[in-house]
Amino acid sequence: MKFSYEVFPARTAKGHKSLEQSMHRLKAINPTLISVTYGAGGGERERSFASVELANNHAGCPVAAHLTCVGMSAEEVHAVIDHYLDLGISHIVALRGDPPEGIDAPYHPHPHGFQRTEDLVAAIIARANLRGQPITVSVSAYPEKHPQSPTTSHDIDVLAAKVEAGATRAMTQMFFDNSTFLALRDRITSRQIPVALIPGIMPIHSFERTLSFAQRCGASVPKALIEHFAGTQGDPAAEREQAISWTQQQINDLHAKGVEEFHLYSLNTSQLLCDLIAVIRGEQHV
Repeated sequence: MKFSYEVFPARTAKGHKSLEQSMHRLKAINPTLISVTYGAGGGERERSFASVELANNHAGCPVAAHLTCVGMSAEEVHAVIDHYLDLGISHIVALRGDPPEGIDAPYHPHPHGFQRTEDLVAAIIARANLRGQPITVSVSAYPEKHPQSPTTSHDIDVLAAKVEAGATRAMTQMFFDNSTFLALRDRITSRQIPVALIPGIMPIHSFERTLSFAQRCGASVPKALIEHFAGTQGDPAAEREQAISWTQQQINDLHAKGVEEFHLYSLNTSQLLCDLIAVIRGEQHV
């Protein structure tokens, strides 16, 4: 099995140092990739750049920089692409991005920006080709219907357009019911879309916060998950043990069904991920 992980830009000097320490510790899982999320606002953008540079210097693995086109002109997007290419980044995760009002708010493209994610994918590839630099583009995929999508079939149409524009990898939104991922894989296979599909796995750092986040992003919470964590409230050690055992089972089940690569949402911490991977690899017990 191969593992990659995601971090978000640190907001403070203390957070920046903590993120650096987490990256060093996470070298223990031998990651194939670290992805760094992107903030489109001025200050957020600079923090994104700083965290990408931090990952370049300390993660010990290739870096994928996220890029969204929400609220940005095409000229601004080109400038960000050039900045990433100047840093030596050869992998960009192209995303439309959520409106400032939240994922449920209507999306309004910038009047001088890209209308769709596939336009952003094409722009990234064109910009890299213009400079003679290699580039890999990943995009998002949704095991369950995107909150703003009319149907799962529409989601597949959107993914197909992004792949036709040049994306070669798709990393999924988090999910807790493996059947939703496997159904997505079947839909992609039936459409003969040539893309590598990587499940996005959320180790449960906090059960209550995870439930809240799942509700906001449209990820269903199976009854089995709630039952798995029954009785752990107020007991961090028990919650952590159940978190590791649940995610271990989720990953092992997917691996048994032919999945070889997993993308983990780290929430900028390291211990849970390190312990989880050690358990999966048989290096320690829960």
